[in-house]
Amino acid sequence: MGKERAAVALAMACNCAANREGSDSERVVGRTTDLSNTGRSFTTQPCGSCKSCRKIESDNHPDIIRLKPSGPFIKIDQIRTLCQTLAMKPYEAGMRVVIISDAQAMNPAAGNALLKVLEEPPVRTILVLIAAHISNLLPTIVSRCQHIRFNPISKMNLESVLVRDHGIDAGDATVIATMAAGSMSRALGMYRTNWIKRRYWLINELDSLSAGSMNRLLAFGGQLAKNKDDLPDALEVLKTWLRDLVIAKLHPDRMINHDLASKLQQASQKMSLASLLSKFETIQSTQNAIQAGTNIRLAMESMVLKLSRV
Repeated sequence: MGKERAAVALAMACNCAANREGSDSERVVGRTTDLSNTGRSFTTQPCGSCKSCRKIESDNHPDIIRLKPSGPFIKIDQIRTLCQTLAMKPYEAGMRVVIISDAQAMNPAAGNALLKVLEEPPVRTILVLIAAHISNLLPTIVSRCQHIRFNPISKMNLESVLVRDHGIDAGDATVIATMAAGSMSRALGMYRTNWIKRRYWLINELDSLSAGSMNRLLAFGGQLAKNKDDLPDALEVLKTWLRDLVIAKLHPDRMINHDLASKLQQASQKMSLASLLSKFETIQSTQNAIQAGTNIRLAMESMVLKLSRV
């Protein structure tokens, strides 16, 4: 939904050279609790061309700290290292910014280790926690943060950007924009990794599971597990296809994979509603297991075997 990009833009705005060079009419004074301890003003729109902005945008600024999960979790050692870094003064930034991506991936120990810094952040330091849902964070962390909600980008806007800025075929752009569920980063990721072609492969494999041999089923599970970076999107594609098979029985006009409408109608007629819902729940429970740290290869093989039997 643009959360990562907004966090980077905030870091740029807090350290843009326009802070020093812009006129008063071009500035707004930071009045939030996070900024009031500095007395600094910041521009609402960073210039993007000064030295500071360029370093931040290219992820080369020493005082803009990006923290991401190590494997499935953000671990306590990562938070301890962060706290040690924050105990020192910023190298050059007027405002140091810490961006914690996938903050919901903090295990309880890591989350508790961050509490003191959240409650009493160092001077000239802002911490930005990015998460999919507040419910996935510890209540003690949620209570110490100011909440900013992001809404999905409209399908029309996603299509427009993909066609105008990236030269994607209008038909493919429609499919990608629909599958991206309002996320620009997901849409661009699907475009770069040729998800249209990969989607066909995933759907065909899913539809043929019941007729597959044991070796073929395990091979499919292994292929899913091999591409760990693409796995979350792959599972969402499978869920979207199953969702459309249900929708095809009830509201065909609301299908996401509308370019495969005829294939959906034919497949939907061969499967019961109970079977489709059971398959969907199998994938959902597998996603939950992976988030909890289950071995990915075993989880994929188990999921594929269950799907072939439903």
